[in-house]
Amino acid sequence: MKDIIVAKRDGIARVALNRSSARNAVTLAMWRELADIFSHFACDRDVRAVLLAGEGKDFSVGADISEFDSIRDDKRQAADYEVAVDACSGAIAALGKPVVAVISGYCLGGGCHLALACDFRFGDRTATIGIPSAKLSIVYGVRSVQRLLSLTGVANAKRILYSADRYRAEQAMSMGLIDEIHDDAPRAAERFLKQLADNAPLSIAGAKYMLNELSTGAGSLDLAMAQQFIDAASDSEDFREGRRAFAEKRAPRFRGA
Repeated sequence: MKDIIVAKRDGIARVALNRSSARNAVTLAMWRELADIFSHFACDRDVRAVLLAGEGKDFSVGADISEFDSIRDDKRQAADYEVAVDACSGAIAALGKPVVAVISGYCLGGGCHLALACDFRFGDRTATIGIPSAKLSIVYGVRSVQRLLSLTGVANAKRILYSADRYRAEQAMSMGLIDEIHDDAPRAAERFLKQLADNAPLSIAGAKYMLNELSTGAGSLDLAMAQQFIDAASDSEDFREGRRAFAEKRAPRFRGA
């Protein structure tokens, strides 16, 4: 049985962590596979948006600590492990397409790491989010701390990281960890992604790049790269299609080129 399931329909890819018996704990092999999956989505024009979820009752309890004795036993192994984790979250964050994490049950530690890398987080009322690194003597990775800070602000980020507490859906939303709460979060997320998938892919890719870079702090935006996104959209067939559709009073048919 595969630990990660990928299904595609109507322009939306659904990526599901598939270790429900282990509450979808993420192994080192899964971090690496997720990085590959999201990297390949960048080249797949049939994928316009992505939904990331967990099979069963939980999104993910985080990294599979049961394998730490063999793969993360000292600072060298820990550094190698963090490279794989950062490559995974980096691939999710860098994908120039909308990504929504659908959170139910536990979303802890490494699971939160995955959710933070997504553009949006939709939860149901069973969602419980937390980062227990302070109870494991682990310092959360720099990029994930940056994402946490940009979403929650410094006071809440400190509370989350210092306390290692768990937060139920309503409190998590008030802190910025969840964007929306729904009784049927997967359906709400799919409906939202279908709406976004109809918009111009080049516009979304450019906006995502700039917002992600700007949110990590002043001076981090590569202005030349941002201009490349602007120029690519301005010189695209989609831009011409958008103008035609506006003039003809119809919905545009964007192709991402």
